[in-house]
Amino acid sequence: MSVIQTIRNKYGKIAGAVIAIALIGFIISDARNGSFGSFFGGHDSNVMKINGVKIDPKEYNARIKEFETLSKMYNKVHELDDAARAQIDEQAVQSIVEEVVIGQECDKLGIQTTEDEKKEMIYGPNVDPMVVNFTLEGQPIFVNRETHQFDPTIIKQFEKEINEQAAKVDPTGKYRDDWETVKKYVTRRSRINKYHVMMSNSVYVPWFVAKHSAVDQGSMAAIKYVNVPFTAVADNDVKVTDEDIKDYMTKHAAMFQADEPTRAIEYVSFEINPSSADTARVLAALNDVKNDLAAAKEKDTKNFVNGKTDDQNAYTEAYLNKRTFTSRYADSIMEAPVNSVYGPYFENGGYKITKIVDRKTLPDSVKNRHILVLTKAQGNEVATDTAAQMKLDSAIAELKAGVKFDSVVQKYSVDDGSKDKGGESTITLVQRPNVPKEFGDFIFEGKVGETKKVKVSNDNFAGYYYIEIMEQKGIAPAVKTATIVKNLAPSDSTVNAIYGKANEFAGKNTTAESFDASIKKQGYDKRIGDNVKVTNFSITGLGPSREVVRWMFGHKVGDISAVFQLGQQRYVVAKLISVADKGIAPLSAANRPQIEQRIREEKKADMIAKKYTGSLESIASASGQQVQQADSVIAGGGYIPNLGFEPRVIGYAFDASLQPNTVSPGIKGMGGVYFISVLNRNVPQLPGDQNLLMQILGPQRRNQEMQLMNGVNQSIQQTIAKKADATFNPDNF
Repeated sequence: MSVIQTIRNKYGKIAGAVIAIALIGFIISDARNGSFGSFFGGHDSNVMKINGVKIDPKEYNARIKEFETLSKMYNKVHELDDAARAQIDEQAVQSIVEEVVIGQECDKLGIQTTEDEKKEMIYGPNVDPMVVNFTLEGQPIFVNRETHQFDPTIIKQFEKEINEQAAKVDPTGKYRDDWETVKKYVTRRSRINKYHVMMSNSVYVPWFVAKHSAVDQGSMAAIKYVNVPFTAVADNDVKVTDEDIKDYMTKHAAMFQADEPTRAIEYVSFEINPSSADTARVLAALNDVKNDLAAAKEKDTKNFVNGKTDDQNAYTEAYLNKRTFTSRYADSIMEAPVNSVYGPYFENGGYKITKIVDRKTLPDSVKNRHILVLTKAQGNEVATDTAAQMKLDSAIAELKAGVKFDSVVQKYSVDDGSKDKGGESTITLVQRPNVPKEFGDFIFEGKVGETKKVKVSNDNFAGYYYIEIMEQKGIAPAVKTATIVKNLAPSDSTVNAIYGKANEFAGKNTTAESFDASIKKQGYDKRIGDNVKVTNFSITGLGPSREVVRWMFGHKVGDISAVFQLGQQRYVVAKLISVADKGIAPLSAANRPQIEQRIREEKKADMIAKKYTGSLESIASASGQQVQQADSVIAGGGYIPNLGFEPRVIGYAFDASLQPNTVSPGIKGMGGVYFISVLNRNVPQLPGDQNLLMQILGPQRRNQEMQLMNGVNQSIQQTIAKKADATFNPDNF
């Protein structure tokens, strides 16, 4: 003990100082990588900074979750694929930027949303459309069952149920979370929407503009023309120099103006496709069960198929005819004998074998009318069997006494789906498995005019129908089939082999020179992904590829990436070929081919215009082309029938200096150089009476204003992206 006490006495202060220094070091280290990282000169943990407003990962992730919830709800899907998630990520970024920038403008203008307005948006009378269309599990919630219309009084009732009876109606809390997400989004976006409305409502179309547009839309010309394509001059005959490119980019600077930093890559894609061995494996598996499928009894077929197939929706009780059997092999399958098995055959990404279970002659659709009484609904007994039969017998008696069917339906039937239609419904052959078996068997296999009382029963639903067959259409042969599907997918060994190939390529080609040389030597398809922004989560041609985008914004031109795996589709090795900051984009390997092509076409157009002169017939003869005619060239349009988008040709067609029946100079168009001759022009004359003119032009003017209003709303987002002082941290997305 004396030794320990001596150490405490002599070295206690030193030890304390060491511990204190260590703790400070830990705190600073944590701060450098945490929310105070930028203050201490370390890693900035914020996802983005918009006009001075920092967005941290917590807020960003909350916005992503919000967009995912809304997307699933309003698109009525349970899961999102990679492409949908990438799109949502980009939308979330755009939404954050928009809300910050417009929010600041709203602060300056005093645009607010009061608490009373927020209540109106959620509970009425000015309910937001997102509240009206709120769904759970794909079903609208705030709809009156009797009127089938939105009913705001149901909202409070719904909130009461999910709060007070959560254990029963919402045990997971999902319904409450979804509803709170919608409410939060609607109220937060309210003043942003006000700003949009204010801007779009500022649109005004003067009467002189409406008059000018009316004249343009009504003006029509007929022309003859010769189109000499750019291919009339060989590419080798047109030289494009670096000076040409420099001059072009200077003259067309606006075309190369970048509102955000961009990157471009060249890449090689190693597609993850099944091998011949994978195909052989799948075919062997199907051939192994083919005889057993043929021998299976009809009552055992469903269980047999479901135990062997990769597609649990492959088996259906539906009968298919030539109209509804959409397989490319439908004709062969429908002609095969009952109990025979057709295949294997390849379709929709997998190999299949199909057994013909049954064949009948059936109508494609049946119109019927019916009365339904229930003994059980949603698993609960609602009437005794005797009481239900007595009720239906009373309905039948009234029908036999001459009472109209629709009146009896209103009095006795509980089928809300057909009650308002006099009990009538039309069932297609494909829908037959969705109705009670006894109901479907009678209407499809009975005869028009027949009536029948049938009993239906399952775990949740039971009762009696009285049915009359009114009409049967499209009577034709139909088959019931059972299909086993084996998806054709690459095996682990195939995937490993493809990865090995990609990894070998990346390992051997670590410089730009070796990357290009290896591609040329091995005959790989080199592709380009350009104009990629830091906020992108997808690259055209590659699909969802956030990791590639992250890499692009952390490397320099000429760097070669490691192997990226993009979903289950491909491996990619990339080379960064262009880095463009905000402003004028520099010449790069990504944009050079496009610029060269435009310069080459301009030079070709000049050569063609100088080479061919004289009448259209002589130009056609000399160029090996034909004289053609367009009779419906509209001044207010951009497209010409059979020519496409050729605004310059339209401009010449209505240029007063080009006299009819004379030949224009060569006109550089989208598809070549045009020489035209105007046959006639028809320009409408508007009435001089101002009141009459306003009556005629009023609807057109309002339509123009609506188009401009929509355009303003769309352009606000683009303007915000251009003007916002935004910085993004790719590593933190």
